[in-house]
Amino acid sequence: MKQYLDLLQHVRAHGVRKPTRGVLRSTGEKIDALSVFGYQMRFDLNEGFPAVTTKKLAFNAVVHELLWFLKGSTNVGYLRDNNVTIWDEWADASGSVGPIYGKQWRSWQAPDGQTFDQIANLLAGIEAVKKDPTAAVGRRLVVSAWNPPDVPKMSVPACHTLFQFCLTEGRLSCQLYQRSADSFLGVPFNIASYALLTHLVAHVGGVGVGEFIHTFGDVHIYTNHLEQVEEQLKRRPYPLPRLGIDPSVKSLDNLERRQITLLDYRHHPPLAGEVAV
Repeated sequence: MKQYLDLLQHVRAHGVRKPTRGVLRSTGEKIDALSVFGYQMRFDLNEGFPAVTTKKLAFNAVVHELLWFLKGSTNVGYLRDNNVTIWDEWADASGSVGPIYGKQWRSWQAPDGQTFDQIANLLAGIEAVKKDPTAAVGRRLVVSAWNPPDVPKMSVPACHTLFQFCLTEGRLSCQLYQRSADSFLGVPFNIASYALLTHLVAHVGGVGVGEFIHTFGDVHIYTNHLEQVEEQLKRRPYPLPRLGIDPSVKSLDNLERRQITLLDYRHHPPLAGEVAV
């Protein structure tokens, strides 16, 4: 995961210190951030699964969150049932987080009142390109979580805003545009989540994997994470693990946690950091 460590180095060296809306719930203290606008990382998914090794990745939470999105859910009940608390800070008393990723991915609201399943459309597009590599849809394999009329209703407007797939010579690649990114806490999670999504879509589509490309708008390190970043940069990465997907997986619907495994994952000890809300 040299690419991720290079990102931390870049933001630490070139980031401009800015005030943010972030507040530590434990103290009420407002937090600044070192911020850079515009950055890109590339990961060849054939070289191993891009799970950060210089600290422990909460892979179980990564999987459950992605399955939650794919279910189209916007209530944290499923996550809580599986001991995943990462969205609790943004849920209301009923567990709702508003029309975030799951709603936009699986039931985008069209102007005529109909709903549109972007994931099903993506899979159909990939099938069309497999049959005809010149198909126009090949450059339109796009899923957006940024629905402007719904943004005010979201507990957190979509940070990982839009992703696009490309099928070339039998290998599927994914590029994510992320408008805002917490480098220490969020980015390792985001890398793993979209790498996993790419593997799952490729598996269901019967194609190989290519690259995951991660493109950022505002990428930052919160000042309460600087000590942890310094420690992480001292650590030498281990070889990347491998991803296992059960052969019984034929669809992105009704996936189960037990069908996805991370193999040979060696990592340094965890590094904790409080999230700014």
